[in-house]
Amino acid sequence: MSIIDPTARIADGAVIGAGTQIGPYCVIGPDVVIGDDCKLIAHVTIIGHTRIGAGCVISPFAALGGPPQDLSYRGEPTRLEIGSGCMIREGVTMNVGTVKGGGITRVGDRGYFMNNSHVGHDCTVGNSVIFATSATLGGHCEIGDFVYIGGLSAVHQFTRIGPQVMIGGVCGVRGDVIPFGLANGHRAVLEGLNVVGMRRRQFTRQRLATVRGFYQKLFLGPGVFAERLTAVQPLAGEDPAIAEILAFIEGGRHRALCLPANTR
Repeated sequence: MSIIDPTARIADGAVIGAGTQIGPYCVIGPDVVIGDDCKLIAHVTIIGHTRIGAGCVISPFAALGGPPQDLSYRGEPTRLEIGSGCMIREGVTMNVGTVKGGGITRVGDRGYFMNNSHVGHDCTVGNSVIFATSATLGGHCEIGDFVYIGGLSAVHQFTRIGPQVMIGGVCGVRGDVIPFGLANGHRAVLEGLNVVGMRRRQFTRQRLATVRGFYQKLFLGPGVFAERLTAVQPLAGEDPAIAEILAFIEGGRHRALCLPANTR
């Protein structure tokens, strides 16, 4: 059975899963569904059409399911869905979607969201991500699995971050970051590959060498970027990571891409 502190306010219609603990002074709206075995420590606010998966731990002053910070929003019943096993720390905010953005904000499983981080409306966030303190997403961002976003970094609206990317601290990210990329700097630039993350995902030394060689040809070789991109297309068959990077670039062909400094 669930355990609900007598000071909590649970609206009629809210669904609370078995084994979930709701601590002092939490506020749960009528359209909220919370999965089994979650823990809301205290002073948590969950409103809107929000669904939270099993086994999440939510710290004080987190505010989930609030209206999107978009001037076009008119109170439509848009949604926020959060996966299972997430750790949501103090002061985290996540907003529901907008009608024009598809109507839903999605957050995957096993995310770790440190204090005061923010997921904007209509974002799609993958599994096993880490958002450090005050990491912020503008609306409509797409974040892949195993992404790390450093403290005080901000990702511009509509930006895509590929899987297994690492974003340094205090970065402003305005262009799409390729899968396995390492981006850093006040106005973020691509500094190389996230080798540490790739090793954690069981990349062998040979695979790392292959992908590094591709990276150097694409971003650091002679000629202009468009010519190099055409030249490396045949390398897609050498490693699945190369194919994934090329597909990512192709999928955003008319979008800004985060590039190394001074890339032509």
